[in-house]
Order: sequence, then structure tokens, then C-alpha cells
Amino acid sequence: MTPQHLPAARAVALTKIFGAGDASVTALDAVDVDFATGAFTAIMGPSGSGKSTLLHCLAGLDDPTAGRVYLGDTDLTLLGDRGLTELRRDRMGFVFQSFNLLPVVTAAENMLLPMRLAGARPDSGWFDEVVTRLGLAGRLSHRPHELSGGQQQRVAVARALLPRPDVVFADEPTGNLDSQSGAEVLSLLRSSVREFGQTVVMVTHDPVAASYADRVVLLADGRPAGEIDDPTPDSVVRVMRELRAPAC
Repeated sequence: MTPQHLPAARAVALTKIFGAGDASVTALDAVDVDFATGAFTAIMGPSGSGKSTLLHCLAGLDDPTAGRVYLGDTDLTLLGDRGLTELRRDRMGFVFQSFNLLPVVTAAENMLLPMRLAGARPDSGWFDEVVTRLGLAGRLSHRPHELSGGQQQRVAVARALLPRPDVVFADEPTGNLDSQSGAEVLSLLRSSVREFGQTVVMVTHDPVAASYADRVVLLADGRPAGEIDDPTPDSVVRVMRELRAPAC
């Protein structure tokens, strides 16, 4: 596979087991999955299906028990702690359900923190474009407690997008938001893919959130359970109902 045709991220025979002996739990069971560059992919599955574990392994936040994880042509499983830290800092963006903003600094400082830690300077034109698109121009000097939940999550989205990462990983990014704020954040992630060529991989349990994606990857019992292309809320609900139905 030539570099220009590599997926942005992929898992090869990815296995994750928690615990040992009789108490062990297999969260991921030899999962093979690719995530296309410049696409918005949602990961879904019933509770306990392994979707968050998959995201955490893809993002280098959790070590696999076996298998391989790649970001482009970089094998994360061969990197030490320092290499993983630098990779996450330089080539990944993160949006979490809990926002993860520093409370004592401003919105602008929260947005720029990863780049400053990396010794990088933001492109002023890109900064202005992201801030304007996110509707945060009038909130840059505010601290997180002075912002609504939706505004805090938009700051987190800006923080993820500003370094122009290879992949933005989003873990239930609308889980703590009302429906209107959630729709705004999802529209911004969708626009970052369509207009800026960003790659987004998102875990969600919400069929409406999943409908913003180009593709849904389904997991059940730690294994791939199918895909949905061009998802709609109805198609996601139907397939999720089938995944949850007991086997005959």
C-alpha cells in the first residue's frame, strides 16, 4: 500500500484483554478496521461492545494486548512512551465528552496550549478562520466557567483543529450537551471534514450524531459487526436494534 493510499488510521488484528485468568474480559477480539483519510467515521455498538476501547487504542491512550495500530504508516505499538506522547501532541487532536479545558486560563490559551507545548506557532489566518467558524471571536478572553457547555466544547474542537492533525478523535463529544449545542458541534466536525479535508473518528451512542458521519463502523462483543454507509438516524436505529436483539 503506497503512502498516498494509506488509511489515516487502522487496526490490524487488534486485541485488548482486561484482567487475567477467570476474571479476564476480552474487550476487542482481533479487530481489523480502516479509517479513510478525509472522512468522518462514527464507531457504534451496544454497551460493552468495545467502541471506546477501540478509540483509545487507535489514539495511543491504551496499549493493545496484541495486534497492530497505525497512524498513517506509523506503527504505534512500536513506540515508547515518549514517542507516543510526541505523536499524540503533533499528529492527533482530541475532543472529549468532558471538554478537558484548563479552568484557570482563557479560551484562546486553552485552544493554543497543545501547539505551545510543542513549540509551534499557530498560523494566524487559520486561527482566525477556525475561531470565526466556531463563533468564538467574542469569547477568546473568557475562562471556561464563563462559557456555556456548548461554547466550552467548541473551544475543545478549536483546540483539536488548530494544529491541523492527521486525525481528530472524538469520544462522545455531544454527551454533555443539549440537542442544539450538540448539533452545532457535530456540524462543525462535519464541516472540518468537508471543507478542510480533516479526518474525524468519533465514538457515539446517538443515532442522530452518527448520521453526521460518512460511515458508521459497528462493533458487537468486541468484534466488527458491519458498516453503514451514508447513515441516517433511521438506518442507524434499525441496525442497532438488530445488534441488540437476542440470537435465536
